[in-house]
Amino acid sequence: MESPRARRGRRARPSRTRPLLSTALAVVAVVGVTAAGTVYVKAQAHSGPAPVSSRTSAFSSATADGRESVEPVAEPTVDHDALLSEAMESVAVEDGAAVSVAVLDLDSGESAAYGDDAFDTASIVKVDILAALLLRAQDEDRHLTAAEKSYATRMIENSDNASASALWDAIGQADGLDAANKTFGLTGTEGGEGALWGLTQTTAADQLTLLRQVFGEDSKLTAASRSYLQGLMGRIEADQHWGVSAAADGTRWALKNGWLARSTTGLWDINSIGRVRAGGRTFLVAVLSDGNSTQAKGISLVEAVAKAAVSVFTGDGDGSSASASPSASATASS
Repeated sequence: MESPRARRGRRARPSRTRPLLSTALAVVAVVGVTAAGTVYVKAQAHSGPAPVSSRTSAFSSATADGRESVEPVAEPTVDHDALLSEAMESVAVEDGAAVSVAVLDLDSGESAAYGDDAFDTASIVKVDILAALLLRAQDEDRHLTAAEKSYATRMIENSDNASASALWDAIGQADGLDAANKTFGLTGTEGGEGALWGLTQTTAADQLTLLRQVFGEDSKLTAASRSYLQGLMGRIEADQHWGVSAAADGTRWALKNGWLARSTTGLWDINSIGRVRAGGRTFLVAVLSDGNSTQAKGISLVEAVAKAAVSVFTGDGDGSSASASPSASATASS
């Protein structure tokens, strides 16, 4: 079962703020605020240009008979989706490959996305499997068993497939995953058939929603459940230190990667989801890709895209200079 090919993101140009007209006779001064918070200003004589402020909500100028005329001025907005689309133009994507990304600035609550089609999850679904197990344990008012904790540790930290299969069965396979995802608010994710958890289909937007359940305060998971999952994602074994972590400052990150060579084409699914710190802020990032000719090229692509996505909010360039760190062992799937 091959994943659908992702559509290219929109190429809309970012909105541009219209500057206030300069005038030789006016400088604005605030003279009042309504109960609703609208600011009004009055013109005063001045020989320089009128100042421009992104916070001013109204602009006033004098009419021919000396009366004030108040005109509303829309506050500038930032189209982060358009800025991300522009940043992605600098990321090299090899022929036949496709990629999608979603990013959330946890500090401001602003987000951006590029691409909206579904991809194979490969091993990033292991975060979803554990989240579903934790939710089930909460509903049953119990802690994870010793066996479940052992499976969870190996599944997340080492990306062990046998452990994932055991917990996939424990949650009721696709039906259990889909039920938990309905609670979590995921709308574009569908569990893989039978034992094929790695062929679960998902979108970058849904993975961002899942990350908010793991790292955000407004979550169906308890604080204890979130802390447990976060801890495991922060202890990924060394040969899997690649992916969205490329966008982080230093080592302050928590992630889960997925890699899968499709048997029918030999092309690679390479995915990475997690939390990073960059520019003094915290970001949730989900990058999905398929059609990569090699694992190394897929990792390079995912890292470049993660950097581009975070740069939309930090202004640290377009992320196109990301270098691959393909140290993960080239196993057939994970």
